[in-house]
Amino acid sequence: MSSDDFSLPQLSEGDLSYEEGGPASVRDAPTSPKSAADLEQVFDVPVVVSAVLGSSRMPIGDLLRLGPGAVLELDRKVGEAIDIFVNNRLVARGEVVLVEERLGVTMTEIIKNDH
Repeated sequence: MSSDDFSLPQLSEGDLSYEEGGPASVRDAPTSPKSAADLEQVFDVPVVVSAVLGSSRMPIGDLLRLGPGAVLELDRKVGEAIDIFVNNRLVARGEVVLVEERLGVTMTEIIKNDH
């Protein structure tokens, strides 16, 4: 089949129609506000949430010599924000809190990722 066997019609701007005052493209179309009900399908999807107090690097030999009561120095200072990860992706920063004799985390900053 050669390119002469099939040709597309030539359209002019007047051939395109849309409602008067309507959106010029799909991107301009109005969207309905999202609610929690829109996410209902993913409510039961399990995720791993980690609150990282800090980290430390050491040789394996030093790690093996640690015992009960050993103090491990971390790279964060007291009162500094901790990182909150969901499925190994940084999503927020927060602070450690005590809630009814249990440790918890309160989010103080949501991290926006553009990926």
